[in-house]
Amino acid sequence: MEILDRKENPALDRVELKFQWDHSNEATPSLSQMVEAAAKAEPGADSNLVIVKNVNTRFGMSRTTGTALIYGSSESKSIEPDYVIERHNSRGNHASEENNHSMEEESQPGESDGQPEESEEGDA
Repeated sequence: MEILDRKENPALDRVELKFQWDHSNEATPSLSQMVEAAAKAEPGADSNLVIVKNVNTRFGMSRTTGTALIYGSSESKSIEPDYVIERHNSRGNHASEENNHSMEEESQPGESDGQPEESEEGDA
């Protein structure tokens, strides 16, 4: 991730980063990847206080541009619309759900939920 522009906005208690991400021979970065990269680009930033907006990947190009808003506190982040905050909160929940789902697939049937397996013999 390359930072093209950095502005401090003390009135809204945030730092605004315009970024460009060249991802040749790779998939378009996910929201989680962009949030983590923006948090690493700004020293002392908390990834829970990062909002990524205006993401654009041009067709046929392996370059993504966007804006990352890094807030100083959760109170100042609350000015964002609810659907944007929900989208960013669900990125962490979605990753943990995928981990839980893969763990369930690895366990044997009937062991994970504590219930006995059903028999198909009496269904004929």
